[in-house]
Amino acid sequence: MATTTESVLQAKGIAPSLTVDDLDRSIRFYEGLGFALEDRWEDGGKLLGVMLRAGDAHLGLSQDDWKKGKNRVKGLGLRLWISTNQDTDELAKRAKAAGIILTREPYDEWGSHAFDVIDPDGFLVTISKDSPK
Repeated sequence: MATTTESVLQAKGIAPSLTVDDLDRSIRFYEGLGFALEDRWEDGGKLLGVMLRAGDAHLGLSQDDWKKGKNRVKGLGLRLWISTNQDTDELAKRAKAAGIILTREPYDEWGSHAFDVIDPDGFLVTISKDSPK
């Protein structure tokens, strides 16, 4: 049985950064989920990465430079679990209206109401709201 212990690190947030095949496509995808563009990183006029924001959460996206191979697989074994206080049914409708395909329609599980999508590079994203107790 797992036990809870006090952590040494007292983090105030976490901002994962994903390497993507097509940065513009990924920006449009995450904007369709409701993220906003917060910062851009360019070099010589070429967009290399961005920081997106959704409420207090952040997500970095960077363009793959292909140094590890053009066809390397991304997204395996990683799920971004995004919690919100918003109506997830409405957020799912908004995502669908933006052209995003839900891989799992809104569902109730583990004390939350959620929906799932897969981003253009294969990263699984779950957006959930805790169910009332």
